Amino acid sequence: MIIIVVALVAALIFVVFLFLFFSFIRLWIQALLTKADISIGSLVGMKLRNVDYAMIVRQKIALVQAGVRVTTGELESHFLARGNVPKTATAVIAAHKAVLDLPWRTAAAIDLAGRDVLEAVRTSVNPKVIDCPDPAKGKQFLDAVCRNGIQLLAKARVTVRTKLERLVGGATEETIIARVGEGIVKAIGSAHDHKEVLANPGMISQTVLHNALDAQTAFEIVSIDIAHIEVGENIGAKLQADQAAADLRVAQAEAEKRRAAAVAREQEMRALVEENRAKVVEAEAQVPQAIADAFQKGNLGVMDFYNMKNVQSDTLMRNNIATMTGGAEGQSGSGR
Repeated sequence: MIIIVVALVAALIFVVFLFLFFSFIRLWIQALLTKADISIGSLVGMKLRNVDYAMIVRQKIALVQAGVRVTTGELESHFLARGNVPKTATAVIAAHKAVLDLPWRTAAAIDLAGRDVLEAVRTSVNPKVIDCPDPAKGKQFLDAVCRNGIQLLAKARVTVRTKLERLVGGATEETIIARVGEGIVKAIGSAHDHKEVLANPGMISQTVLHNALDAQTAFEIVSIDIAHIEVGENIGAKLQADQAAADLRVAQAEAEKRRAAAVAREQEMRALVEENRAKVVEAEAQVPQAIADAFQKGNLGVMDFYNMKNVQSDTLMRNNIATMTGGAEGQSGSGR
């Protein structure tokens, strides 16, 4: 029984060995022939750690053949960190062939940061062109106004090259677009006449390039070219017209205020006239009482009273005749 058990265990070990041998022998032979330095034990360990060992072997062979020094542990660690090992390896190989300084750790950090490291290497080798403003944002031109009030509509193309050492932590394309747009608006706004800008659009590019707009970004600005520029509206005249309209409304409001004050003053004066007339009527009402008091006290005689009545009648007659003949003013004056 002991011999049978030992034989069964030996047979099981032999079967496992054959399985491992046929499973890893081809990859191990490839690594051995390409000097990738990957042992059978490393392959078994990657298998147990649920690592795509076939992919790791292929990428290690590619890196070694390209002259890049990287360990199997670094590849495996990047895979376990959920990084894109094939793309990172391709980026490192491309950078090495283009004589760019991109170590594996830097490339892995860029990939884990969410950046497309392969695209960054391609952009570093072959600069890309960025439209300013970005048409995808729904705006086709930048609006800027010269000092003479003329609006200019401009569109620029910015050629940038990726700086690999600043890719981690550096600002993205949106920052470049925003800074270039700000520089273009500032350059156009500082121009005295829109004709100067139309005659020499390069002055905008030169002014913008001298402002170091690529600082703290992941790109290096190679050139800024004004692709399109045209004349827009006369913003200065429009603003002056709006200001004149506003001033007119203010003047109308002030005039209406003065008119309302005059109407109120007129009403006050009419009320004052009526008040004075009431006082006159009140005073006239006291005359008969005064005459009666004079009669009682003996200060006024009967003949004096009749003479006063005759004078009043004569005055009334003269006034009526003057009114009928059109000489009211003269007759009234003579009557007085």
